[in-house]
Amino acid sequence: MPRLPGHLLLLGALGLSGCVRLGPDFQPPGEAWVEHWNTTALEQASQRGTNPDIRQWWQVFNDPLLNQLIAESDAHNSSLTIAGLRVMEARAQLGIAQSGLYPQLQQASADSLYFNRRQSGGTNPQDSHFWQYSAGFDIGWELDFWGRFSRAIESSDASYFAAQANYEDVLVLLRAQVADTYFSLRTTEARLRVARENAKQQKRNFEITEKLFNSGQQAELDLQQAKTQYLGTLSTIPTLEDQLQRTRNALAVLIGQPPGALPKRVENEGLIPLVDRAVLQDVPANLLLRRPDVRAAELNVAAQSALIGVAESDFYPSLTLLGSIVWSADTLNGTSRSLDLIGGPSLRWNVFDHGQISNNVRVQDARLQQLIEAYRDKVRQAAREADDAATGLIKSLERERILSEAEVAAKRSLVLASAQYREGYSDFQRVLDAQRALLEQQDNYLVARSNAVSNLIALYKSLGGGWYSAQPKVDEATRQQMEKRTDWGDLLSEPAALPAAQGK
Repeated sequence: MPRLPGHLLLLGALGLSGCVRLGPDFQPPGEAWVEHWNTTALEQASQRGTNPDIRQWWQVFNDPLLNQLIAESDAHNSSLTIAGLRVMEARAQLGIAQSGLYPQLQQASADSLYFNRRQSGGTNPQDSHFWQYSAGFDIGWELDFWGRFSRAIESSDASYFAAQANYEDVLVLLRAQVADTYFSLRTTEARLRVARENAKQQKRNFEITEKLFNSGQQAELDLQQAKTQYLGTLSTIPTLEDQLQRTRNALAVLIGQPPGALPKRVENEGLIPLVDRAVLQDVPANLLLRRPDVRAAELNVAAQSALIGVAESDFYPSLTLLGSIVWSADTLNGTSRSLDLIGGPSLRWNVFDHGQISNNVRVQDARLQQLIEAYRDKVRQAAREADDAATGLIKSLERERILSEAEVAAKRSLVLASAQYREGYSDFQRVLDAQRALLEQQDNYLVARSNAVSNLIALYKSLGGGWYSAQPKVDEATRQQMEKRTDWGDLLSEPAALPAAQGK
C-alpha cells in the first residue's frame, strides 16, 4: 500500500477538523400546555389593542410625571447599570471562547546568555567566555476535531444572550417598581389628606363638646369620647407621614438619587387613575414566553447543553499542530550560526482517566436537567403571576366599586347623624360612629384604588411589559471611565442588530 505524503495527511486532518461536534444539540425545553395557555381571569382583565405599546405600558395612565420618573430610572438606576455591564462582560467572555478557534500558542522568545567557562586539570586546561544569542517563534494549534471549541463558543454565545435577557428583565422589574412606588406615594399623600381633614373636623367637634361640658350642657362621657376619637385619628398622621417619607426615599433611590434628594414635585391631588383592563398586542401565551426571565432561563439551558459536548471531547485524543523557528549564534570564533525549522502533529490522549471524564460528563448532564426543570418552573411561576394579577385586578375593581358606594353612604350618614343630634333626636354617640365610619370607608376606598392599580402594574410586569429600551446599556460617562482605565476596543459599543430570534 503506498504511503501518503505528510502534507496530504495534514490537509486531511484540517478538512475533518470541526466536522464532529460531540454532545447533544440544544432542544427547547418548552411544554405543550404553554402554546395555548389562557385563563378566564386573563380574558376578563385584558383586551387586544395596539395602544399603548406593551413595551411602554405605563403610558396608559397618561401621567407625564410618571413618564419622567421612568426615564430617570432608565438613565441612572444602579441595578440597571450593573445588568448592562454584565452584558459587556458576557461579550468579552464570548471573545475568549472564540479565540479557541485560532492557534492557542503563539509565543516569541529571545535570549542573550553570558558563559564564563574555566577548565583546570587534565591535558587541556582553558578559560573561555562568550555570549550566546537565540531567537525563536513557537506556534501550537489544537484542531477542533471533536467540537470542543465550537461547543464552548455555542455555550458562551447563549450566555451572552442570556445576559441581554437578564438586562431586559431588570428593565421590566424596574419600571414596574417605579410605577408601583409612584402610585403608592400618591395614595399615601391622599390618605394623609383624608386623615388631616377628618382630624380637623373631629377637633372642632371635640372643642364644641368641651365648651358644652364646661357650661354644664353635656355629660363628660361625650367629651371623653370626642377626645378619644380625635386623638386616635391624630395618631395616624405621624405613621402616614413616616410612610410617605420612606416611599419618597425609595422612589429617589430607584431613579438614582440619594434619599431625601427627590426634587419637590407638584402634588397631583386627584385620585390615582383606574384602568380596568390591560392592553395586549399578542395572546398571553406568546407574551409569557417573551418574558425576559423566561428567555434567560431557556438560554441558560442552551449554554449548559453545549458544555456537555465540551466535557465529552475529553474522552478522545487531541491533535495539535506544532511549529517552531529558532535562530541561534554565539561570539566564539569558528562556531556556526543555526536556523532550525521544526514542525509536525502532536497527539495527546488521556487513556486512563479513572472515571474523572465520565463523571464530569454526568455532572454537566445533571446541571442541564436542573436548568430544564428550572425553566419549566419559571414558566409555571410566570403563568401563576399573570393569573394572580388578573384575578387581583378584577376583584380589587369590584371592591373599589363597593367601597365607592359605601363612602357616599358614610358621608350621608354623618350629615343625618349631625342634623339629628343638633335637633335633639339622637345622642352624640351616633355622630362619633358616623365620623369613624366615614374615615374608615374613605381610607379603605383609597387603598382599594391603589390595589387595583398595583394589580394592573403586576399584570403588565407578569407578561413581560416594558422589556425594551433604546438607550445604550452602558451610559457615556461610564463608558469613558472604563475606556480610560482599560482598552475595550469596540466591545462597549452597541451591536448593529440582534439575531431575528432574539428580537421577536
